[in-house]
Amino acid sequence: MDSTTNEGASSFRHSQTYDVFLSFRGEDTRNNFTGHLYSNLVQKGIKTFIDDDLSRGEEISPALLKAIEESMVSIIVFSENYAYSKWCLDELVKILECKELKNQMVFPVFYKVDPSDVRNQRGSFGQALAGHESKLRDNMEKVLRWRTTLTRAANLSGWSFLDGNESKLIHDIVENISLQVLDCTLLNVAKYPIGISSRACEVYKLLDVGQIDVRMVGIWGTGGIGKTTIAKAVYNSIAHKFEASCFLKDVRERSIPYGGLVELQNCLLYEILRGKELKVTDVDKGINVIRDRLRAKKILLILDDVNELNQLNTLVGGFDWFGSGSRIIITTRDKHLLTAHEVNRIYKVKELDPHEALELFSSWNGSSRNRHLHDEYEKLAQTIVHYAQGLPLALMVFGSLLRGKSVDQWQSALDGYKRVPNKEIQEILKTSYNALEEHVKNVFLHIACFFRGENKNYVIKILEICDLNPKYSIVLLVEKALISIDERDCIGMHHLLEEMGKEIVRQESPSEPGKRSRLWFYEDICHVLEENTGTSKIKGIMMNFPEEHEISLSSNSFSKMKNLQLFINRNARFSETRVDCLPNELRLLDWPKCPLQTFPSSFNPKKLVEINMPRSSLSQLGEGFKRLQNLKSMSLEGCKC
Repeated sequence: MDSTTNEGASSFRHSQTYDVFLSFRGEDTRNNFTGHLYSNLVQKGIKTFIDDDLSRGEEISPALLKAIEESMVSIIVFSENYAYSKWCLDELVKILECKELKNQMVFPVFYKVDPSDVRNQRGSFGQALAGHESKLRDNMEKVLRWRTTLTRAANLSGWSFLDGNESKLIHDIVENISLQVLDCTLLNVAKYPIGISSRACEVYKLLDVGQIDVRMVGIWGTGGIGKTTIAKAVYNSIAHKFEASCFLKDVRERSIPYGGLVELQNCLLYEILRGKELKVTDVDKGINVIRDRLRAKKILLILDDVNELNQLNTLVGGFDWFGSGSRIIITTRDKHLLTAHEVNRIYKVKELDPHEALELFSSWNGSSRNRHLHDEYEKLAQTIVHYAQGLPLALMVFGSLLRGKSVDQWQSALDGYKRVPNKEIQEILKTSYNALEEHVKNVFLHIACFFRGENKNYVIKILEICDLNPKYSIVLLVEKALISIDERDCIGMHHLLEEMGKEIVRQESPSEPGKRSRLWFYEDICHVLEENTGTSKIKGIMMNFPEEHEISLSSNSFSKMKNLQLFINRNARFSETRVDCLPNELRLLDWPKCPLQTFPSSFNPKKLVEINMPRSSLSQLGEGFKRLQNLKSMSLEGCKC
C-alpha cells in the first residue's frame, strides 16, 4: 500500500484555504491581465489568493509560503520581467515543490513571452538569470535551482498569449480552472465520520494505488451500513492521484427512468473529460465512447449503489476500458453482482463496535456535549446502541429523534420501535427485499419470523417441506447481505432486518393477526387461537416465547387455517385436550408435550413430512395416519400410542 495514500493525501486535501494562488510580476500585469483574471476568478466563486503587498523585501514572507501550500491550484503568469524578481522565482520554486509533494495542480500562462524563452532562459529570462548569477556568485546553487524550476514550469501544459483577445483568454482560463476546482472539491463524507477511517484503510489495502494494473474493488454490505460514506472518504483521499476522477452516486435510482443509463454514461464522460462536450444518445454508442476515450487515462471512478449487472456492463464493462493504474470502486448490497463482473477484491463493511456505536449515537443525540446527562442517560443509551446492533443508519436516526428528549421519552420511543419499527430505517433496509423474487421473499420472511439463529441445514430441511427451494434462496440472501452464516453454520440476521421482515408480515393485516401469513408474537397467537380468528392466510405458526405461556385452545381453533403448513411449538402450554380440526396442508407438526389424546378424524396428514411430538398425551393416531406417503421423520417418544 502506498504510504501516502491515507495521511499525505488527506493532509493536503483537508488543509486547503484557497482554490487558486496567482504568481505574477506586479509591475507587468497587476493592473491589466492578472488584475482582470483575479476579478473573473472571484466572480466565478473561486477563492483566489493575490499578493497585494507592493513593498517586498529580500525574502519571501512566511504568509506567502503558507498561501501557496494551502492552495489547490497555482497559476503562474510568466511576463517580460517575471524572472528579474527573486521573489517571483522563490515563489516558483515553492509552487513546484507543492506540485511534487502535495500533487498541487500548476498551470503556466505565457503572457506576451515565448514559452521557449522561459524553458531555455533566453531573451529577458536569460538576461535576468545572468544578472542574478553576477550578484549571487557565492550562491550559484540557488540560481541553478531557479533555472531548473523555470525549465520544469515551462514544460507544463498551460496557455500561451502573444497578441489577440485577452478577454477570451481569461474566459478560457477561468472556465478550465473552475472545472479543475470542481473536480477536486471534497465530497461531504459525514457529519460525524466515526469509524470511517479504519474501514477506509481496509479499502486502501485492496486498491493498492501504487500498482499499475487496472483494479476493480467492491464495497459490499447491507443498507445503512456505511458503504457510500466509506467510498466518499476513500475518494477524497486518493482522487488527486489520478488524471481524472468521478463519483457516480445513486446508480440504482438514476438508472430506473427511460434513458437513465445513457445519462449516467454522459455524466461519467463529462466528469472524466473535464467538461468537454461529448453527448452519447444510446447505451451501445456510450459503451464504445467510454472504452475508446478512457482507455489511455488513469482514472478513479466510483459507482455508488449498483444493483444490476447491466449497470456494470454499461459503465465499466471491462478492465481494458481504462488506462494503467485506474481504480474502479463499486458499492452494492449484492455480492453476486461483483463476482459475476469478476470483481474479486471485495470489502464487506462491518458493523460499528459498541464503543464506536455509542460515540456515533451520542454525537447525533448531542449527549456527548452534555456531560452532566451521562449518568442519567448512559444505561438507556447502551440499550439503544445494543438495539441498533452497530448499524450507522439506525444510530443516526435514533440519536437525532431522541435529541433533547427526557429519559421517559427515550424509553417510550424504544418500546414503540420494538413493536413497530422506525419507518425511515425500514424504508432503506426494505430496498433489498423489494428486489427479491417472490419465493426468495418467502424464505426471507420465514427466517425473519421463525428461524433467525437456527442451524442452516435444519432451516433448509424445514423450508424444503414447504416447496420453497431454500438452498438457492439462502445463497442469494447471503449475497445480498440480508443474512449471514456463521462458523457454526447458523443463520444470522441483523436485528433490524429481522424487525423489517416481521413488520412486512404485520402490515399484511395491521389490526387482525389472523389474516397474516405468519404468527410468532405471543399476544397475536393467543388472540387467533383463543378467539378462533384464524384464516386461510396463515401459513406458519411458531411459539418460541421468552418464557413459558399457557394458551387456551378451543375445539375449532384451527378450523379456518386451511393453508397452515408449519406448526412449531417450543415452549407454550395448552389447556385444551381436544380439537375437532387440523389443516390437511400441514407439512411440519412440531408439538412436544401436546395435550391432544388423539387427532381429529377429519385430519388427513398425507402432506406431513415431519412429526415431532415427544412426551405427548397421544394414545392413538387415527385412521388418517395410514396414508403418510410423504412422511420422512416421526418422533413420538414417551407417547402411549
